[in-house]
Amino acid sequence: MEYLGIDIGGSGIKGAIVDTQTGEFASERLRIDTPQPAKPAPVAEVVAEIAAQFKWRAAIGCTFPAIVQHGVTMTAANVDGEWIGTDAQQLFSSQTGNAVVVLNDADAAGIAEMNFGAGRGHNGSVLILTLGTGVGSSMFIKGLLAPNTEFGHLVIRGKSAELRTSDRARQVKGYSWKRWAKRLSEHLRYLEFLISPDLFIIGGGVSKRSEKFLPLIDCKTAIVPAQLRNRAGIVGAALAAADLE
Repeated sequence: MEYLGIDIGGSGIKGAIVDTQTGEFASERLRIDTPQPAKPAPVAEVVAEIAAQFKWRAAIGCTFPAIVQHGVTMTAANVDGEWIGTDAQQLFSSQTGNAVVVLNDADAAGIAEMNFGAGRGHNGSVLILTLGTGVGSSMFIKGLLAPNTEFGHLVIRGKSAELRTSDRARQVKGYSWKRWAKRLSEHLRYLEFLISPDLFIIGGGVSKRSEKFLPLIDCKTAIVPAQLRNRAGIVGAALAAADLE
């Protein structure tokens, strides 16, 4: 089966049709810049434009960089504050004319990774961290998602963890790989203390350079790089759409 997945980010909104049996794109990826400011109405127009470009008339999955409860966006990290309390699911559905499911972007990436990537076939507890502008997280226990974990916002040394361990922090502060890995190790050990996962999967754009930092990580839990990388959000969104039908 094929479904449309749309990944909404702070700088770009990307969509593609996905073969949900293989996790491969069944179309070219379409990207449109995220409107600035990224308020609900203009973002919904871009979602509708992507659906129209694909002439899509079935269920759609959309990721969103926020806590999402029953289709309502409860936070707004890298988009406009008007999103807080917005029924994004209803908004996108009314704009596209299709059934739409909306989920947290890190949860979508995790769903993809568990189905087609580094977490495939793993029945223990798996924690996936996406290291980018911030730190997203998704947690799976026996293959089941515990949504909206937001482990990037744990407080470490008086600061939100993502201010120390995101890829953006590494770049902005000019950390060496060794120095950044030390901070990331501290974050991971705190997570080990809290939830004792069986596996860490590290995603986000920095995962393609995993050889630079994973050998430097100091924690007890097995740790591997994500495999789907920038396809994960779209694939996970499409898999969520498949569950609607």
